[in-house]
Amino acid sequence: MADKYDTYTKAELSRLLRDRDRKPRYGLVWERDEIERDHSINSDLITLEHDHSLSVGAAPYENLLIEGDNFDALRFLRMTHAGKIKCIYIDPPYNTGNRDFIYNDRFVDRDDQYKHSKWIEYMYRRLTLARDLLAPDGIIFVSINDIEMANLKLLMNDVFIEKNALVDFVWQTDGNFDNQARFKVAHEYILAYSANEKYVPPPPVIDPNADESSKLFREEIRNTIVKNGPKNPVSNLVLPAGFPADFEEGTIPARDDKWPHLLNDAVVKNGELQNELVVRSGWANKNLCEAFIRSRFAPVLDTKSQRTRFVLTKNGAIENLKTRSDEQSHVVSVIKNVGSVQSSGEHLIAQGIKFSYPKPVGLIKYLLSMVEGKDFLVLDFFAGSSTSAHAVMELNAEDKGRRRWIMVSSTEATDDMKDKNICRDVAQKRLANAVTGYDYATRSGNRTQAGLGGGFAYLRTRRHAMNALVRGLQDHAVWQILQLIHTDKFAAYDAASLVQKVMAGDTLVLYVPKLNDAALEQIVESIDGQPQSIMYCWNPALLRQRMEGMEKSGVTVENVPQYIVDRFGVKK
Repeated sequence: MADKYDTYTKAELSRLLRDRDRKPRYGLVWERDEIERDHSINSDLITLEHDHSLSVGAAPYENLLIEGDNFDALRFLRMTHAGKIKCIYIDPPYNTGNRDFIYNDRFVDRDDQYKHSKWIEYMYRRLTLARDLLAPDGIIFVSINDIEMANLKLLMNDVFIEKNALVDFVWQTDGNFDNQARFKVAHEYILAYSANEKYVPPPPVIDPNADESSKLFREEIRNTIVKNGPKNPVSNLVLPAGFPADFEEGTIPARDDKWPHLLNDAVVKNGELQNELVVRSGWANKNLCEAFIRSRFAPVLDTKSQRTRFVLTKNGAIENLKTRSDEQSHVVSVIKNVGSVQSSGEHLIAQGIKFSYPKPVGLIKYLLSMVEGKDFLVLDFFAGSSTSAHAVMELNAEDKGRRRWIMVSSTEATDDMKDKNICRDVAQKRLANAVTGYDYATRSGNRTQAGLGGGFAYLRTRRHAMNALVRGLQDHAVWQILQLIHTDKFAAYDAASLVQKVMAGDTLVLYVPKLNDAALEQIVESIDGQPQSIMYCWNPALLRQRMEGMEKSGVTVENVPQYIVDRFGVKK
């Protein structure tokens, strides 16, 4: 194919190359021409095929589990959900060379000279699609480790724009398992970017009873006032007169009827305090005599404030909890105490599910807590075992939220493992258990985990050549697409009905697969009294002819499949 350089002379080409060499480029550059083309890249139209047998719960489905290549799934979602996703979390392959990154149905070896370029190209294609899905106030979180951190940072700056970077979290993990390793790597990263630099997420609302040491958002600052020492042995809980001399184990319940107020129970074992005590001045606990309280807390309780709070830590430090104002509130960039991949993996094994290195539910719940509101859509297109969906369901159960989720998980099949299917055998089973509940075995006996409720649709990506779309799309696929575009949820196609319809706010959406007198009668009856109606059909000219003047009454007609093709777009 001819290009602009064909007409250049040798001298002109030499001058062009010299000028190019003299101009250094700043940013991420990778060998796009040297690596083989990603076989996933295509320009076919994508639809989703609903598998009723693997779906859980009743329609209409608000949560979607999609099996297939995430490049295909993202292009479908760009057609139906562009600008609708409030939160994206992904845990892409780290490109370790340990059979974790599949490119063109083969694992990329650690000795592959183009392994970084393949990873960057692979991620670039998908991140550019994800960018179109974020809502104006949306946030994307991306997990990564040291291997591709530098490349990912430059890539995110390019795709999501550097000024939209929020923070690079450091997640404190349990570290690598090799005790012989010279360096114990005990961290990963989570890069956070907003869709718009003008939008900064507000501090999350955290359960006040949650573990203070693991809160991302610190509503209070701890200032150590008195350190433990020989003259201040507060970690040794010596009980005052009025308690049995042999009281060395038990729980002293929190009470608020006397000075000072204990905000939580005191757990005592072997005569020592086992947990942190949060104390507020102004009240007393009748189960702890005033003399004891005064002797232990007098150095810091000499205040007239009725709202000052203090912590007596297990190691004996007394710390003042100073409440922050809204202007002072912040999110801590180091994340810890949110679970581990080891414990998460063991939890799955207890359910009969094998999956390597699943992210802990607590980690994803933390990230979700930074997203404003309780009613929004969460996407994970490297879902794996679908920890993100599980986290959404748990968080909804805790705070009565209405967050919905879309998970995309591939089969991860390769040339030598053609029957492998992570989405079906791991993600689906885990989420079905989370919804309905399950029994599992522990060392102390069998236990039952109650279900979180809800449900989801199990879907598979399907490709359709653009030149074969005239009457080539099945009616159920068309109706599914239209519902997701207008409502973010879908119910099954009703073959017994001549006209499919659903309300999207104050707009009635109709799909007319075949126009005849009976269908026309249903249309007229359906749109009567509706302020806005939009109808999709295969022969809009005929429909307009049969319903002359309808567009003047708030009715719009769209052509199938042209509307879908235009909405889908063709981008490589």
